[in-house]
Amino acid sequence: MATDRSVADEQGEQVRIESHVRNGAVLMALAGIAFVGYGIVFLVLNFVGSGFELGVSTLAGMTAADLDPTVAYYISHLHVATAAFIISTGIAVAALSWFGVRQRLTWAWATAIVSAVVGLALALPMHWTADAFAHDWVTHLGPIYLATIVFLVGVVLSYRGLRTA
Repeated sequence: MATDRSVADEQGEQVRIESHVRNGAVLMALAGIAFVGYGIVFLVLNFVGSGFELGVSTLAGMTAADLDPTVAYYISHLHVATAAFIISTGIAVAALSWFGVRQRLTWAWATAIVSAVVGLALALPMHWTADAFAHDWVTHLGPIYLATIVFLVGVVLSYRGLRTA
């Protein structure tokens, strides 16, 4: 009897560990998809919105149409490039999480984290350095903060399963 209970306990523990890995990987992948969505919104707003970022409607009261055309085009060029990198990072995070973390590949877990952290660590501090233009903080950074929180919950949850490997 004691042996049967030990096997059942081990099986239960294995199921719990696998659910941590699976659920964590799903949350990480969902956050990656949210990063992609944020990048797509960023891209779309460049062409059919204000011409500025999400949460930014004017620069010192000027719309994109009020700017020198060369400056406006340069801003557009930077927005498209930024959107491309946000989208590509989201794709990488989602794919690494869905296909690698679910397979318990520690390198995929670490690479997904590094990919997201490098982008966020480089981009987010600039938002706190000065108030050179008006932001709607909720719409400008809220979605990416929410996706980051989901990502971090997934990282912690999947780590709990990966560390027992």
